[in-house]
Amino acid sequence: MNNLFSFADDKRYTLFTNRDIFRLVLPLFVEQLLFILVGTADTLMVAGLGEASISAVSLVDSFNRCVTSVLFALSTGGAVVVSQYLGGGSLTRARESAKQLLAIGLFSGAAICVMVELLLPDVVRILYGQLPADVHAGVMSYFRITLVGVPFIAVYGGSAALFRSMNRTKTTMYISLAGNIINIVGNALFIYCFRMGVAGAAYATLAARFSSMLIILFMISNRSLSVHIDFRKGFRLSWQLVKKILYIGIPGGIENGVFQFGRVLVLGLIATYGTREIAANAVATTVDMIGAICGGVFCLAVVTVIGQAVGAGDEKQIRYYVGKMMKWAYSAHILWNILVFALTPLILACFSKIDADTRKLAWYLILIHNGIGIFLWPISFVFPNILRSMNDVRATMCISVGSMLAIRVGFSYLIAGWIHSGVLAVWIAMVFDWIVRLTGFYWRYRSGAWIPLSLAKKAGRNK
Repeated sequence: MNNLFSFADDKRYTLFTNRDIFRLVLPLFVEQLLFILVGTADTLMVAGLGEASISAVSLVDSFNRCVTSVLFALSTGGAVVVSQYLGGGSLTRARESAKQLLAIGLFSGAAICVMVELLLPDVVRILYGQLPADVHAGVMSYFRITLVGVPFIAVYGGSAALFRSMNRTKTTMYISLAGNIINIVGNALFIYCFRMGVAGAAYATLAARFSSMLIILFMISNRSLSVHIDFRKGFRLSWQLVKKILYIGIPGGIENGVFQFGRVLVLGLIATYGTREIAANAVATTVDMIGAICGGVFCLAVVTVIGQAVGAGDEKQIRYYVGKMMKWAYSAHILWNILVFALTPLILACFSKIDADTRKLAWYLILIHNGIGIFLWPISFVFPNILRSMNDVRATMCISVGSMLAIRVGFSYLIAGWIHSGVLAVWIAMVFDWIVRLTGFYWRYRSGAWIPLSLAKKAGRNK
């Protein structure tokens, strides 16, 4: 374990110094904080409308996170390929891969949007079961409007991944700031001035996503960037590069999709226990997403660092940066969650319209997630991105999908029957899922099975 978490700078490895990593992760932290606020701003700003509105936004956002995670997994596949080409010194192939990535994202986002819209009533019924009438009305309204923004998310995610591959995270940070300003101002106008309720929150989110996409497309077309998109040259599909991206992106997309879909399924269990448990889950999820920000930052950062180390083709350097990034991830995650715990009473005070018993239940859920997650979250979620960056995607997918379905979903229904609470059962099962995940990922790394997957492809990447 000591070898895994070695931290000091080693002069033999200069691909990323401590200063380089800090300059990579700090803008990512701000960006992720702002990205989380797009969702939490909707929840907080509809809090004054009552528990039904909060429940509706929370239920739909759980599905939106599922879709976003799938699309961002495809983006991660592209980012890994681009990072490996950059590490190997092949700028031409990196730029070609970038254009293929955006095309894949746009097609995938549009396909998801159309399919879900055509089946929306059935999707809502299958995912959430028989909802209270007021919650169902809010879900349908919020769902249909935010669904239009799925292609915008896909294109933005792919472009943002390209900037991260180039270690230019300040750009996406500023774009995220602009998007959040648009979202918050839109919420204030549509919810409070125009009295549009849940639909107003959805329109504000849609405007923010569309604006962010336009801005980042303009930025990625800058020809001074090492990796840029020249839209004037048109587009030609390259199956060789598409297959490279999908080789990493599809298993990651399946993994993230099943993971988030499993969360949606257990939300259906929570929904059967009434509005109180749905609202408590929504409040706790808001706080827990904030608590996971630092860990999420390193989920993104390791793709750039480890991807370029793999591109350089040096096993010792790969191991060195794995240890360094995990130490940084744990240090940042622990310090951040201590701060989040201190601020939790203030955050809960924002939900003044919610019943006191609901806030109390939310506090118990936060203790379960953030308290135990301090020790288990980084290796459960940062480490699989490290393995993906080393081209070890299939085993990572199997571990994650198997644990989610067998442990988190299965145990949720089993435990719920014992303690007669859907929401507490789901969050207890979540901890068992973390334990299984981290055990599987750490064993996979220690086995060395990733070595031939990382190093055997070096020649092909540099062609």
